[in-house]
Amino acid sequence: MSVVNFYTEDQRELQDQFGTRRLADALDSAIIRQRVDDDHRAFIEASDFFFLSTLSADGWPTVSYKGGGRGFVRVLDETTLAFPSFDGNGMYLSMGNIRSTARIGMLFIDFQQPHRLRVQATATITTDDPLMMAYPGAELIVRARVEHVFVNCPRYIHPHERAGTSRYVPDASGEAPVPGWKKIDFLQNSLRQDDQERVAAEGEIISQDEYGANLRSGRI
Repeated sequence: MSVVNFYTEDQRELQDQFGTRRLADALDSAIIRQRVDDDHRAFIEASDFFFLSTLSADGWPTVSYKGGGRGFVRVLDETTLAFPSFDGNGMYLSMGNIRSTARIGMLFIDFQQPHRLRVQATATITTDDPLMMAYPGAELIVRARVEHVFVNCPRYIHPHERAGTSRYVPDASGEAPVPGWKKIDFLQNSLRQDDQERVAAEGEIISQDEYGANLRSGRI
């Protein structure tokens, strides 16, 4: 089922330049959907990470990695996805962009058996969503209304073996270790009070150079 006006004028011009308009139309008809089907759902709900693209009010895009437990992105129905926003670096780039412009892109990838899925959606954020109870440690819930969903050729995905789950994913009570960067000395007076107290309780303040060394060696 083809999506009306899926391609922009510039995309069409490039398709014509490189002789791929008919191919693009065939792919539009074959894979571009406006609803999540059973295969899409299975892939999304088996994922424990995805890449989120958002657009700021002044037109700058940003792309963020979002991780959690398997199934942390939920398919609520065939046109609605939901996922949590956990504690981050305090910049709120992605969440602020969603509040500003609402349009997002989501890229799900399987690196072990190369496969990927793209979602384009219109999103909202809130702190009082009923799903907050389902995501201990979440600060916000994002609900995304699916506009387009489609599989994408995996041929350039470099295969990787999974090593494990990040220890920073909140547990069933919402608890997670203090990330290393919050222990950097010059940031201490800028942290929220609760973070300052947690760092002080652990008794480990490090320099920016020490953090960099830990980062390069994987000790974070």
